[in-house]
Amino acid sequence: MAKFFDIFKKKKKENIDEENIDEIIDEEINEEAVYEEIDVVKDEIVENEEIEKARDSVIQEDDLMEQEDLEEKVDFFTKLKQGLAKTRKGMTDKIDNILKSYGKIDEELFDELEEILITSDVGVETTMEIIDNLKSKVKENKIKDPTDVKKYLKEEIKCTLNKLDVDRNLNIEPSPAIILVVGVNGVGKTTTIGKMACNLRKDGKKVLIAAGDTFRAAAIEQLEEWANRANVDIVAHSEGSDPAAVIYDGIQAAKARKCDVLICDTAGRLHNKKNLMNELNKIFRVVEKEYPEATKEVLLVVDATTGQNAILQAKVFKEVCDITGIVLTKLDGTAKGGVVIALQSELNVPVKLVGVGEGIDDLQNFETESFVEAII
Repeated sequence: MAKFFDIFKKKKKENIDEENIDEIIDEEINEEAVYEEIDVVKDEIVENEEIEKARDSVIQEDDLMEQEDLEEKVDFFTKLKQGLAKTRKGMTDKIDNILKSYGKIDEELFDELEEILITSDVGVETTMEIIDNLKSKVKENKIKDPTDVKKYLKEEIKCTLNKLDVDRNLNIEPSPAIILVVGVNGVGKTTTIGKMACNLRKDGKKVLIAAGDTFRAAAIEQLEEWANRANVDIVAHSEGSDPAAVIYDGIQAAKARKCDVLICDTAGRLHNKKNLMNELNKIFRVVEKEYPEATKEVLLVVDATTGQNAILQAKVFKEVCDITGIVLTKLDGTAKGGVVIALQSELNVPVKLVGVGEGIDDLQNFETESFVEAII
């Protein structure tokens, strides 16, 4: 409207006729339309530039995530290989020396390989099965060079570990979830719980620990220290308290605080199987009654340095409770890492986590491929 009056004033001043006024108005209107079009085009250009920037940002983030995943996998393999150095030296070096010392493949060669596997705590039954299958594969593929046997030995060990077709990830979805950690004293339960809590918190989970091992001296203090290191909350009673009561309070706290995962320590200083069964059954009854909606995981922690004793312990606990996964600790301190193969083969329970060092980040998810490549 202001422009119209300007034009009208201009008309009076210059004595322009009505037709010229219309032309001027039309020109002004056209000019405005052109400017509006230019503004629209500018907005489209800016919008397209922003879309391109956003797309580039997403691509860069994807590339970064892929790179981080690759670095994490490489880092895990490096840690695992370093942690299993003793096993590798005791197993791989011997296998390589034997294969190089033979000019042909015969029964004596297989006997020596069998001995190496048994002394690496792979277990007699598991070893015999692996060697029998290895003989068949070598015969089927008409292998003549002894050094080629190693490739097929690796494949057989992988097949043995993969025979149990289950998910090796912790069963904590959907939340809320409860993880009951069982095992005898001295196997590294407290350390495992602390490291596991740290890993889960880093994954964005809200974690709470219940200090249910009230029988062992200093167990509660140690777990409190690990909870501080992992930056998670802990529920604890005094030494000598009823473990089931601690778990009960832990469940109520987890509900009130809306925690994703509750990790429960349990007693390990029990004199016989009957006491063990009674104590664990009491805890399981509390869990079923008070936390029926929770996803449940029962992890057995065993010490890799104990070799065949680890298998015996695992068998006792399997009779007492429904173990859903095994955590193998101190794998970096033994030359008998073959116990991993025996545990899974003889118990039909998946190894889910392995400890390959003292650091808080040294509790790793178990991966068959990486493990076999690290030991052979």
